[in-house]
Amino acid sequence: MYELKITSQFAAAHQLREIRGGCENLHGHNWKIEVSVIGGELGKDGLLIDFRLIKSETKRVIDELDHKFLNELAPFKNAEPSSENISCHIFESISRKLNIQGVKVSKVTAWESDSACASYWIDD
Repeated sequence: MYELKITSQFAAAHQLREIRGGCENLHGHNWKIEVSVIGGELGKDGLLIDFRLIKSETKRVIDELDHKFLNELAPFKNAEPSSENISCHIFESISRKLNIQGVKVSKVTAWESDSACASYWIDD
């Protein structure tokens, strides 16, 4: 198996509605997003998938989140805009375009700080 990973960033504000403490207040993060894709066979070009495709699809989804109040966006109207749900949203969104010809998104990790992150993947 081969694994490719890219990282990207976005900044956004959110409020966690269902927890007690400071995170109930409006605050923001500079999220670092890691996207991993896996596959078993390389193409004739020696690539699993072009990094540009992973980056462009990730950018498309992240651009919808960047410099926004996440609570106001459709994916988070009825779900907490937590790092867990952010990683799931990005995973599901980019999987629709990148899961092609033996390649699949294996995991998305959302780092909300240098020391705290949440990952989402589907356990096959």
